[in-house]
Amino acid sequence: MLWNSRTLNANGIEIKAVIEGEGPLIVLVHGCPESWFSWRHQIPVLADAGYTVAAIDVRGYGGSSKPHPINSYSMRELTKDIIGVIDALAFDKAILVGHDWGGPIVWNTAALNEERISAVLGLSVPFFPRGKISTIDLFKKIYEGKFFYQLYFQEEGVAEKEFEANIKKYLELTYFSIDARGMKYQKENAINASLKGPDANYLDGIPVFKTYPNWIKKEEMDYLIGEFQRSGMRGPLNRYRAQQIDFEELLELTGKKIKQPAAFLTGSIDPVNFFTGSNYKSSDDLKSRIEKNYEHLIYAELLEDTGHWIQQEKPKEVNEFILKFLSQI
Repeated sequence: MLWNSRTLNANGIEIKAVIEGEGPLIVLVHGCPESWFSWRHQIPVLADAGYTVAAIDVRGYGGSSKPHPINSYSMRELTKDIIGVIDALAFDKAILVGHDWGGPIVWNTAALNEERISAVLGLSVPFFPRGKISTIDLFKKIYEGKFFYQLYFQEEGVAEKEFEANIKKYLELTYFSIDARGMKYQKENAINASLKGPDANYLDGIPVFKTYPNWIKKEEMDYLIGEFQRSGMRGPLNRYRAQQIDFEELLELTGKKIKQPAAFLTGSIDPVNFFTGSNYKSSDDLKSRIEKNYEHLIYAELLEDTGHWIQQEKPKEVNEFILKFLSQI
């Protein structure tokens, strides 16, 4: 498929967006290590449903600007980027959909810009209001004496050196270890990254698969590899490093709830469920645990037998969920 790509001027930087369709605006926001291309299965379906769909490269990725400073990747700056995209496309309001880091980006954009965001849907990561301590300080307590990838990412240059030495290896190991196949393999073989010690490297001990999973083709992976070979990893990793800045800057989100119509979908074996301490037993259990952070949570569901890359692993089911949500708003 030939994609309609544009470069938008947003919040003082350039944001690449693949734009299809006509109608109300939906902005699709990816996570790490991903791309606008992670939404390739959603873009045509949502466009055919009567929406203008803009799947962006988040700053630091692909065809978007890649500022160097860590503070350029604060959550407040990323939310301003989304508003800038809406402005650049000449819309007053938008519906937001985000996955992985794109989840917090769309949740926080909605919380900070209630009049501009009409509805919001997250995949993999639900909304968490600002807590009593920063997420980094929390992880330091939880993973004291253990390995945790977000703590490993904190020192500038370390993860960049490891990943950029072989982007193909980094992406394949990362993608294939936490999809459904990878998560099942790790459970069956009692593989736990936190057990390898705080001085380990990220790629140490990650299982290697000889075949690709059925949800991604080699040529699709080749596209993603090329994007990261060109852009490098500093921008994506700076998002993790900016979390202390977020805690200091976003005081107004303490105890905040999402007021717009909202929905959340996650895989039943997504590792995010486990490192946040939320081993959900069912969709009802999931909704009961997170709905306190929302004023109008329409849907919250678990997708069985699904790992972290939910919109790529189960595109049909994710598309149906998004369309179901859209039909209610």
